[in-house]
Amino acid sequence: MTKTLIAAALHHAETHSSPDGTIETPLPGLTIVHSTTPSGLDCAVSRPLVCLVLQGGKQVTMGTQTFAFGAGDSLLITADVPTVSQITRASVAEPYVSFVLELDAAVIAELSLQMRPSPVSAPPVRVDPTEADVADAALRLMQLLDRPASLPVLQAQHIREFHYWLLAGRHGADIRRLGWPDGHSQKVARTVALLRADYARPLRVEQLAAQAGMSPSSFHQHFRAVTSLSPLQFQKQMRLIEARRLMISQGMTASSAAFAVGYESVSQFNREYGRMFGSPPARDAHTTRQQAELTA
Repeated sequence: MTKTLIAAALHHAETHSSPDGTIETPLPGLTIVHSTTPSGLDCAVSRPLVCLVLQGGKQVTMGTQTFAFGAGDSLLITADVPTVSQITRASVAEPYVSFVLELDAAVIAELSLQMRPSPVSAPPVRVDPTEADVADAALRLMQLLDRPASLPVLQAQHIREFHYWLLAGRHGADIRRLGWPDGHSQKVARTVALLRADYARPLRVEQLAAQAGMSPSSFHQHFRAVTSLSPLQFQKQMRLIEARRLMISQGMTASSAAFAVGYESVSQFNREYGRMFGSPPARDAHTTRQQAELTA
């Protein structure tokens, strides 16, 4: 990882600071994350993206898999999947900083047609050392942010170049399937959109399978292959993530949040919440709010 890229990202983060450390940039889909302290748990349904950790360390859990990575590593997510992440290494002297870009399926599709095909693998999340060409392309995107007059003219080709180096490198086989409009990945993505919108309703696999244009058994197989979760597991994690948000940001009680996201049994909600987040819902929400107040 070049010192120039780290310096450019730190300069942008410090110049455009935000309360939560997530700095949206004028480039669509590009975010800089900056923190001077380790964080609490951050729960979300991540869209396909690549995260270049430039300094510090982070941990991400998806399903039963946990990935720890630090400076010089890239996290690749190639499907809409529920994730629980936490910044583990950060200080005032050496802040955590990362470069996060959402992957553009249209750009991937265009480039894939012009590039030599590569074998396709399926893991939705992986961590690898950042390749030099990818880091160089990221630096050019950061430098473009300092030239706002050039953004409308040059941003598309810089984003395209960044995707090209991803496709040309070790990540290529994993992200190429995002560009297949009729591929299994895109069909599963359509059903994920339904699950995101209606996560509180009872799950009907037959309806999701019909949306994907597959039989229920084939849909179940491909859904797990793309997300590493069954549809039921995906819905459960969606519900738990939303319940946690309701308790922390809106002050809901555990029982109210459980019913709001579709649980019929509070005891079941408490058990599943504890397994996912490591502590009972009320205690987790209280601790997280206290940490937010201390860092505010």
